[in-house]
Amino acid sequence: MLAAGNLWAQSAPLTLKQAFEAAWSRQPEAQSLAARREAAEARRQSADSWTVEPPTLEVSAKTDQLNKNQGSREYVAGIALPLWLPGERSRTGALADAESRATTSRALAAQLRTAATVREGWWSWQRARIEKGLVQERLNSARQLASDVARRVKAGDLARSDQHQADGAAAAAEVAVAEANTALATATQQLRALIGMAPGSQDADVSAAGEPVPAVPADVAALDTSHPAVIELLNRAEVARRGAELAEVQTRANPELMLATTRDRGMFGDSYQQTVTVGIRFPFGSESRHRAKAGLARAEAIEAEGQSRLERERLIADLEAARVRVESAQQQLAAADKRAQLARESRGFFEKSFRLGESDLPTRLRIELEAAEGERQAARARIDLAAAISLLRQTLGLLPE
Repeated sequence: MLAAGNLWAQSAPLTLKQAFEAAWSRQPEAQSLAARREAAEARRQSADSWTVEPPTLEVSAKTDQLNKNQGSREYVAGIALPLWLPGERSRTGALADAESRATTSRALAAQLRTAATVREGWWSWQRARIEKGLVQERLNSARQLASDVARRVKAGDLARSDQHQADGAAAAAEVAVAEANTALATATQQLRALIGMAPGSQDADVSAAGEPVPAVPADVAALDTSHPAVIELLNRAEVARRGAELAEVQTRANPELMLATTRDRGMFGDSYQQTVTVGIRFPFGSESRHRAKAGLARAEAIEAEGQSRLERERLIADLEAARVRVESAQQQLAAADKRAQLARESRGFFEKSFRLGESDLPTRLRIELEAAEGERQAARARIDLAAAISLLRQTLGLLPE
């Protein structure tokens, strides 16, 4: 699997959606989803049956062959049919339907939790990749400048102290590259642990495009019918309520309808006689067991309903914070792009004036550092905006696209 993943990462740009799909396929919830759906369907079919449990067949024989041996024989064949209690069948069916819906919503909520982890790891990795590329460009520029200064020192145009400053700037850039390599390796391994494959080498063509900006609903009550986390809790509460309703009618074990036929004779020479037995067995109820089962189901319903209310409140707060974060990130990106553009233009001016001897090396180094910082801030602002949009989509319960 890892080999195939590496080939995929190198042959085509990796996207956030592909990373999420790879991570979801590795989750236990995804691997057990088919089995859970089969179990839910089996519970639904069981609720549709005419008896609570499968019928029981009873066969017995009685003889005096081992003692008097006077020819006494008795053969009994019967069947016992467990019967539904009043109201039990319909409530069992309602519980099965609720559990089926809960199985689906549980998987969707697990997908959303996986998406949150992948989104966090993805954008951390993208920041590390961008940072690595920027510091590498800074190193290349610093080395080029140090080479130019060395030639001018040799020609007598600059002092040897200028050479030391240029070499020092190149050494500082090398330190930054080493730190960026470490950060990128850490982020890469963390993302690889999530998706089960190498996301791509540091030079690979990997998509850093963000997700589309979602539409924020004016009425947050719409999240009750669309957000997987809320739906999961609501379905859990419904399952608990249906379980409590079922427990209210399960006050005793199920009665059994018994049908049997008996064939017997008294002794040798007597003819066999055939009889039919019809009976019903009513178990006594247990009040303590009934109260315990019903009380536990009601407690689970109350707990799930309370959790759903808290989840709604948390989502409302998170949604507002995520919306403000996107707006702030957009403003920061506009300002960072303006700063980067001005820094690039200034670098061009001072690069020309330095070659003409109109500006000194410290000024040139300062301008280079400002330009590098401007590019770094603009690149991080773009990633921060994409990450903020991802967080807004996460808060709205939307999966990666």
